[in-house]
Amino acid sequence: MNFPTNYKDIIERVENISPKRYCKNRNFIDGDVTYLSPYISRGVISTKLIYDNCIKKGYDLSEIEKFVQELAWRDYWQLLWLENDINIDLKRLQPDINNNEISLNITKAQSGIEIIDQVINGLYETGYIHNHIRMYIASICCNISKSNWRNPAKWMYYYLLDGDLASNSLSWQWVAGANSNKKYYANQENINKYTYSNQRNTFLDHSYEKITDMSIPNELEKRILFDEKTILPKSDNLIINPNIQTCIYNYYNLDPLWRASNKANRILILEPSIYEKYPISKKCMDFMLELSKNIENIQIFAGEYKELTKLIINNNIYFKEHPLNSHYTGKKESRDWLTNVKGNYTSFFKYWNKAKKELKKSI
Repeated sequence: MNFPTNYKDIIERVENISPKRYCKNRNFIDGDVTYLSPYISRGVISTKLIYDNCIKKGYDLSEIEKFVQELAWRDYWQLLWLENDINIDLKRLQPDINNNEISLNITKAQSGIEIIDQVINGLYETGYIHNHIRMYIASICCNISKSNWRNPAKWMYYYLLDGDLASNSLSWQWVAGANSNKKYYANQENINKYTYSNQRNTFLDHSYEKITDMSIPNELEKRILFDEKTILPKSDNLIINPNIQTCIYNYYNLDPLWRASNKANRILILEPSIYEKYPISKKCMDFMLELSKNIENIQIFAGEYKELTKLIINNNIYFKEHPLNSHYTGKKESRDWLTNVKGNYTSFFKYWNKAKKELKKSI
């Protein structure tokens, strides 16, 4: 699994995606997924940039609708985050909770489900998991091991290069039945189908009726509280020109084209309070720092936002809106959303119906 950090290589990956093939086989482990999610999550590119690229190539919305829907899901989760606290159960309390930890054998990649263990080891090595496998893992953690979704979700977010708090938290809630009307289950037959494995005699090798009513398997009984920390780099010796504007970047905005034509101080802020609450691995930190090098003259500041503003004399500060930026002061600018549809929609398809109409009109 290769995730280049040079902007030119990232745009080349955008150019080479195959949205029609994606629509046909995206759920299979070797499907034509784009591997663009780390760059969307880090704000290097946007869902709109990807969609516009597809339309420029002559694709009709109707023939790539499933692909565009997946772009829309990312925006939808973000819109829900703007309107809700995603750290609490969104629609109902997660049913049938036994513990607030995570299975030790999941974290050790020793669940006994061979393909799941392989993929978890791949997560540690590459920082990526296929979306369908994420659902399998979440189902095992929350619905088979009966863990509250928060600690397992924290574990996965820590390692994901494409870690997006909205998408991660709300997807885990969806699987666990806290953001949906029922839990999501997958048995061994389903896992074998989409991963081309042929394992038998596992704790998931049963009918759905049986696995939805089973006791916690011995393989998942031992649990731990996942509580890793983030190691922040040292701050640069900031050089701030008081006669020009200052653009603030963070884990969710590393767009090298944002205000690129303006002369500006460009600072990537790493707030200890954010990473204490939402820790990320060294691999994710290094990935972010490499991506930030696409931003000309970027400087690193590891500290709280209030501390940074004391160093910016003219207070001529710009930043992109995001739920983690609510304490920022300065001039807030919008992200590059797929559509102009906003609001707190109770279901994705209520949102999608309006978004689709807007997209059709824009073609």
